[in-house]
Amino acid sequence: MEQLVYYYPHGHEKHYQVGHPERPERVDTIVRTLQDSGLWDSFPKVKPSEIDLTAITSVHSLDYLRQLEIACRHGDPLDMDTYTTPSSWELALNTAAGATAVADAVWRRQAKRGFALTRPPGHHATSKHGMGFCLINNVAVAADWLIHAHSVQRLAILDFDLHHGNGTQEIFWERSDVFYISTHQMPLYPGSGYLDEIGGGKGKGYTANFPLPPGSGDMAFHNLLNEIILPLLNRVQPQMLLISYGFDPHWRDPLGHLQLSARQYGELIRSLTEWSDVFCEGKIALFLEGGYDLESAKACSIAVVKALLGMAFDDSLGPAPREEGRSWMKLVEQAKQIWQI
Repeated sequence: MEQLVYYYPHGHEKHYQVGHPERPERVDTIVRTLQDSGLWDSFPKVKPSEIDLTAITSVHSLDYLRQLEIACRHGDPLDMDTYTTPSSWELALNTAAGATAVADAVWRRQAKRGFALTRPPGHHATSKHGMGFCLINNVAVAADWLIHAHSVQRLAILDFDLHHGNGTQEIFWERSDVFYISTHQMPLYPGSGYLDEIGGGKGKGYTANFPLPPGSGDMAFHNLLNEIILPLLNRVQPQMLLISYGFDPHWRDPLGHLQLSARQYGELIRSLTEWSDVFCEGKIALFLEGGYDLESAKACSIAVVKALLGMAFDDSLGPAPREEGRSWMKLVEQAKQIWQI
């Protein structure tokens, strides 16, 4: 069994708009940094899975996918934030298939861990709309693939992006086979992910949101993980962990005001990796979402990959220069009451 498997989105540089923060350098910087650290070349890279459009229509409506294909053909934007190019359709399909290939390799135990450099990103893409830089919801496609192809009964998606993954939440809102957990800054785009959003119908109690106030940092994430998130995972007992990895909660990121350090990000992944070793045969995989400061990309990605591999990691950028706020403590107490922890 391989210790780690990657997916790299070949041709992703063709998905590009001048001046847009979601740019090819995000992935290229991560790869160069991992190469320089000896964490890239020695691990295999999977090819996109052989999936057809029907595998994606279980997550996205066929009408939306047809609209997306047409928009990409003409290079039309989906909204003021979300651009396309004539290459974006094929790239988005390949990226969703690459995410699936990573999840599949980890589930089959061909690899112990996985990291898909999914670009374009996905967690804002709902069943019927692309938005927030996102075209196809990669982690949702991967999760749904595992459920239908391998009869997986319980998965957990943990979303540590700066922004709430409204698309992932909407897709699994009424489902009990995927437990969706999100930490994110509030208030901030897209304006969803409140503490009382816990799912609906059969999915009630299978969505957990932790909207952090600006200024929350390492202590907030440490306490949320240990006091609430890990106990919830213990309760649900998912068979695999899928992590929406956005490095934009880092204190350097220009789009947000959280103060997470690369070291604490690595500690989050280390703790979840150790949890997976005990409870789900070590099955854990990361899927790239947002993050727009390239120095943060370097530091956070080194930390999380080394955490997946059980290696010690340093933080070249150090802690946030501003003192962390304490208003997150009220959130933790409210969350404990809601989830009866």
